[in-house]
Amino acid sequence: MQGVVFLGDRKLTMQQFDDPTPGPGEVVLEIKASGMCGSDLKFYRARSGGGAGDLGLGGDGGPVIAGHEPCGVVAAVGPGVTEAEARIGQRVMDHHYAGCGVCNDCRGGWSQLCRDGITVYGATGHGAHAKYMKVPVRTLVPLPDELSFETGAAISCGTGTAYGALRRIGLTGRDTVAVFGQGPVGLSAVQLAAAMGARVIALDVGAERLELAKSFGADACIDAGTDDPVAAIKDLTHGAGADRALDCSGAAAARLAAVQATRTWGTVGFVGEGGEVTLDVSRDMIRKQITIVASWTFSTIGQAECARFIADRKIDVDALFTHRWSLDQAEEAYQLFDQQTTGKGVFLS
Repeated sequence: MQGVVFLGDRKLTMQQFDDPTPGPGEVVLEIKASGMCGSDLKFYRARSGGGAGDLGLGGDGGPVIAGHEPCGVVAAVGPGVTEAEARIGQRVMDHHYAGCGVCNDCRGGWSQLCRDGITVYGATGHGAHAKYMKVPVRTLVPLPDELSFETGAAISCGTGTAYGALRRIGLTGRDTVAVFGQGPVGLSAVQLAAAMGARVIALDVGAERLELAKSFGADACIDAGTDDPVAAIKDLTHGAGADRALDCSGAAAARLAAVQATRTWGTVGFVGEGGEVTLDVSRDMIRKQITIVASWTFSTIGQAECARFIADRKIDVDALFTHRWSLDQAEEAYQLFDQQTTGKGVFLS
């Protein structure tokens, strides 16, 4: 089979790989949808010649198939896999991490927190930008029949991450929430927060993404490139500030604004990866009784819960996808996605 491999310096290639064969406790998925996530751009943009942490290389230093939003059907099962765990043809998502499988975090569905080390599919283990993908059976999460494979791919990272973050900040229908950054995670947060009954303020520096946020249920949209985001949010909240704020951008200015635009006793969630932020701890936190929480993706249980929430409320997650591609269009797809002006992209087969 062929798989997408990032070369760094905004280049990629299609390379030939052997079709995977499942070992004990493993399954092979036939990928039906493989989403494109902002995290993929880290490896796409990395400097060529960098280390495994830059380009996404396997433990042997060899190339790794990209893509960490897998959704498809079970194509083969390995020795020891029971029908209760997986059956041929079953529609599934994948929790794209594998840890030791026996520590408390792994047993609780949080393999990404395993202290013995993890495999991240699409980064340090072969991912979903290919026809097939081999994973431990314990990483599978059933895809409800009501949901498309595209929606399942979104839940497998970006949308699931947004759902987990909204739960972490304790969002309710009484709240006004400010969502900073309208990439795939931020747009998902807008869509899900609106479905939870919250009043949603969306912020970004791109007009196209703000238009998408409006169509996904944002009650107000703020261009943070032209308007003071803190002042604008306070104007919309009678001077008090948002009850909750969520930074999905990873930008220092957005993180600071999220904290400063949150009301006394409010809660701020940091989701966007990388970078730094400098806060005046007394002014911005202590004297406002602010709670700041970090949220890194979700557990297998949270992924399943997100899928059921979306299915029961008939949320149109497929609307996040502004572009659908085949794998042989990967170069064009990532060139467009790299501009960060569109919604989400997905490879379909």
